[in-house]
Amino acid sequence: MKLTTKGRYAVTAMLDLCCQERETPVSLIDISKRQEISLSYLEQLFAKLRRRGLVRSVRGPGGGYVLMTSPATISVADIIRAVDEPIRATSCDENDPEGCRKSTRCITHHLWERVGSHLNSYLESIHLGTLIDEIRTGSLSAQGGHGFTP
Repeated sequence: MKLTTKGRYAVTAMLDLCCQERETPVSLIDISKRQEISLSYLEQLFAKLRRRGLVRSVRGPGGGYVLMTSPATISVADIIRAVDEPIRATSCDENDPEGCRKSTRCITHHLWERVGSHLNSYLESIHLGTLIDEIRTGSLSAQGGHGFTP
């Protein structure tokens, strides 16, 4: 099981947006520079985040993105799902009722299904507000100081 760059970058960018503590919108160019994420990739991610109602865009000079709700109400799972990233540990096709193999489910299917359920519950329990607090108190290291200034 692996979380792809889509999910990881979306969470990173949303956390960066929250850490800026500005009343004004944050530009994707600024997030791109601080987090070393391609601007075009961020544009794709934020279009999905906007469609899911997690952020809103502000046009014009000084434009960018702002959160639609408090960081305390946005879970990591919300962000990952918003960018169409599945939170599961099975490799089964969700549209195939039979399962992992051509004719039946693999013998470890239920194990991976439970792991995915625990992972989903864990990511649902972590909110951006909590992560921001952890960065500010130093209990969550801001990897290499890439733009997370408390």
